[in-house]
Amino acid sequence: MYAKYIKKEIPDLNGTGRTQAYYKMQLTSMSYDQFVSLCSREGHMEESTILAVMSLVSEKLALSMAEGFSVKLDGIGTFNAKLGVRSDKLQDAFEEGESTRNAHSIMVTGVAYRADNDLIRTTSRKCTLERGGVSRIRKSNLTLEQRIQKAREFLEKNMFMRVPDYVRLTGLSRTTASMELRRLALDPTSGITSKGSRSQKFYVLRK
Repeated sequence: MYAKYIKKEIPDLNGTGRTQAYYKMQLTSMSYDQFVSLCSREGHMEESTILAVMSLVSEKLALSMAEGFSVKLDGIGTFNAKLGVRSDKLQDAFEEGESTRNAHSIMVTGVAYRADNDLIRTTSRKCTLERGGVSRIRKSNLTLEQRIQKAREFLEKNMFMRVPDYVRLTGLSRTTASMELRRLALDPTSGITSKGSRSQKFYVLRK
């Protein structure tokens, strides 16, 4: 079975005035039951045995990460827990000195995974690709000046603006909108600046 790739257009990252291209796999979902069935056929094992092993691995992997271990599974990869502040709590400012944060306001927000090199090499060796299509940037009908004006008008009526708000205002794709907002926040003449970081970042009128 051949996998398909998509040529995807992305915004200019180097200031050359030309958009860039990168390639991504066109993915098809495989359910848990389908994966277990595949392992059963290829490994000549009962599905119930595979289900039991996978359930045990999932449970013990979660427990080990919860206890602070970075778990390496040969041929698969390395797993470890990522921490963050609960969504209903304010982010610490590191420069303010001793934090009053307690453990109850910090939680596991995700799992970091780094693929084993053997898994990458095996996947590459078994992969045969064919062209699947082209994905182009969704462009706005507004000029940059008009987009900035819309953002300012929005912020005059609202305390802050996030990337999805700017997407709705301008018609840009999320990736392009996010990059443009970062550039505007660095430009004092835009009248817009940012606060927070990463998933907590938002934009306000510059004072």
